Amino acid sequence: MTEPLSENTADVIVVGAGPAGSTTAYHLAKAGLDVLLLEKTEFPREKVCGDGLTPRAVKQLVSMGIDISEEAGWLRNKGLRIIGGGVRLQLDWPDLASFPDYGLVRKRDDFDEQLARQAQKAGARLYERCNVGAPIVDERTGRITGVHAKLGDTGEKREVTFRAPLVVAADGNSTRLSLAMGLHRREDRPMGVAVRTYFTSPRHEDDYLESWLELWDRRGAEDRLLPGYGWIFGMGDGTSNVGLGVLNTSDSFKELDWREVLKAWCASMPEDWGYTPDHMTGPIRGAALPMAFNRQPHYTKGLLLVGDAGGLVNPFNGEGIAYAMESGQIAAEVIVQAQARSTPAGRELALQRYPRVLKDTYGGYYTLGRAFVKLIGNPKVMKIAAQRGLTHPMLMKFTLKMLANLTDPTGGDAMDRIINGLSKVAPKA
Repeated sequence: MTEPLSENTADVIVVGAGPAGSTTAYHLAKAGLDVLLLEKTEFPREKVCGDGLTPRAVKQLVSMGIDISEEAGWLRNKGLRIIGGGVRLQLDWPDLASFPDYGLVRKRDDFDEQLARQAQKAGARLYERCNVGAPIVDERTGRITGVHAKLGDTGEKREVTFRAPLVVAADGNSTRLSLAMGLHRREDRPMGVAVRTYFTSPRHEDDYLESWLELWDRRGAEDRLLPGYGWIFGMGDGTSNVGLGVLNTSDSFKELDWREVLKAWCASMPEDWGYTPDHMTGPIRGAALPMAFNRQPHYTKGLLLVGDAGGLVNPFNGEGIAYAMESGQIAAEVIVQAQARSTPAGRELALQRYPRVLKDTYGGYYTLGRAFVKLIGNPKVMKIAAQRGLTHPMLMKFTLKMLANLTDPTGGDAMDRIINGLSKVAPKA
């Protein structure tokens, strides 16, 4: 029996209910559009992540009306503790008009579900266990007009088609939908890898996110400084999230087993912290970090790319959630304006704004980030930066603002003006 046509059609289809997709769907639904949100798995579901949220991400949660109180299970943090070069430095998140002065911690399985349910409450129609396959393309125009999908559990999947004049690809780094529409990854953009696991630990409650700038591989005859950083985030539930963020800027990227590097790094920690195999609560998992607009254009032929599908991860720090949510909000605002145009040409003109807004918002900053990635890919530069930079608190305060992209766009302090000025003059590639 076929389903009523109205159930399978919408104003917009959003593929993927991670932070990017759910945020897009939420803002579209709040504006009164009919939205289908298609998620291939079932909530709750695990995702590889550090689980630490900066004030940029907190701002987005507030915009979505999420209850971020401690009673609702969120753990707040005051800033970032940086360790390296024999120095330990605690930096509070900056006091800004544009962003809150605290971050949050929450596990991704629960976090993603909260966003998806909020989108549902706003009116989005969520389909879980909906595996999206090939796009439906108009042969005359080449535009995407919907998607083929399979609904249900493995044993009883049924094929269905969903149709809409606009489709949002929020299907992560692999983004099969973008690939099917001919959008391939740019090889000239940095790529990272995150590997992490959880340990039961007495350090589970911590007011600061902890970042280790010197990531040493001490397993061979000679110690090697690797292009990346380690993190320890207390989860507040008896466990710590411990992981590595690594860049593909050196020869060691492909040749090393990063799970083994993580094990060795954990073994170098004080034993009473509990980062030992017998305290591990789950397997070590890894995921790619697509950075600095590594897939473009972000809009073409009825398809918009948000979050990891568009390579929105910050190359300075590997943060993805804030940019996934921000790009989702931007995409939704552009779509809402486009839908209000009276002609197809007018709608298309409005939609073409989306890539330009992204480049105006992040382009210069990401260009600076790509230069930063090349620099720290050199172990000598990384060593000098860690050993000398950390002894200058004012320099590190500037670095925190730069790396976390936390400045006031207008009326900020001298640091804000320098960072904003550099981002403004850098090419928006």
